[in-house]
Amino acid sequence: MSEMMSSRSKFVLSLAFSGVFAFLLSGCRRESAAATPAPQAMPVKVESVSNSPVASADTYVSTIKGRRSATLQPQVDGNLTRILVKSGDTVRAGQVLMQIDPLKQAAAVQSQQGTQAQKKALYDYNRVELDRQKKLYEAGVVSREAFDQAMQAFENSKADYEANSALTETQKQQLAYFQIRAPFSGVVGDIPVHIGDYVSSSTVLTTVDENVDLEAYIYVPTERAADVRTGLPVEILDSDGSSLVKTKINFLSPQVYNGLQSILAKAPIPAGTKGLRTEQLVKARVTWSTNPAPVVPVLAVTRIGGQPFVFVAAPKDGKYTAHQVPVKLGEPVGNTYPVIEGLKPNDKVIVSGLQFLQDGVPVQPMG
Repeated sequence: MSEMMSSRSKFVLSLAFSGVFAFLLSGCRRESAAATPAPQAMPVKVESVSNSPVASADTYVSTIKGRRSATLQPQVDGNLTRILVKSGDTVRAGQVLMQIDPLKQAAAVQSQQGTQAQKKALYDYNRVELDRQKKLYEAGVVSREAFDQAMQAFENSKADYEANSALTETQKQQLAYFQIRAPFSGVVGDIPVHIGDYVSSSTVLTTVDENVDLEAYIYVPTERAADVRTGLPVEILDSDGSSLVKTKINFLSPQVYNGLQSILAKAPIPAGTKGLRTEQLVKARVTWSTNPAPVVPVLAVTRIGGQPFVFVAAPKDGKYTAHQVPVKLGEPVGNTYPVIEGLKPNDKVIVSGLQFLQDGVPVQPMG
């Protein structure tokens, strides 16, 4: 009996001890929870979404061409003996660029000039003889037949001399073809030939381009045939997307280029524009229309797996939290993106501290 009483006493003491321990532990937890401060709102810079003029545009590969560009090919055959310029040289109109071996043609000209001298001597003799025969005929010394024969000899020698003179001039002009001259002032292009090469009328010697009066050749797909027109704004961009010059379409081809299924549009390049050369490939951004649309700064956009997101300071119980919103964006315009889907006007887009933000984090909008 005494043993049973002893066991009950131990059991009661054990329960009492457990209750006290649980009470103390609960108190410690409440104190710990009360000691943990609520997370502070992170100050962030925000910008309200507003409508701005946004251009609807497409970008095409374009070629810069000069209105004066010449491909030089020889008009005679022979071996190149001199190349007097190099690629990139600036030349003036009429300047000698190359020379083809002229010795054979020079000999032909010299021979022709010798023949011409003979014809000239005979022509001069027959002219003097005609004058003499005329005086004798008028004096009744010689017959009419003798005078007519002198006249015929003179006319024949005159025609022969004049024909030979024309042939000599032709040979001289042919000799000039052995010198390749610049047709106008410009810049020398690639020179694919070398001294000693045999060239013919099908050989390309070089090009000369006048780097003024440039035009952008833009091939617009036929799907845009109803939209393209003269006067549309065009912005010429370099390979990095930086703007080089702004212009407008001033020519549209009346026909479709079957190979490309496109329409040729031309836009003039203003004089003095730097960074553009003939045959240079650039990008041409054609603006079809301009309408108001929401825009966000480029700095506000983050990408996850290629999907663009922005953080919006969303109001909640008088406070703000960061809310990650997926968006659909258009082509960048300067330092902003036009927003096609995902935002509405007056949304407060966060533009600072994006690397520290997570969805639901308290934030304090600033300015």
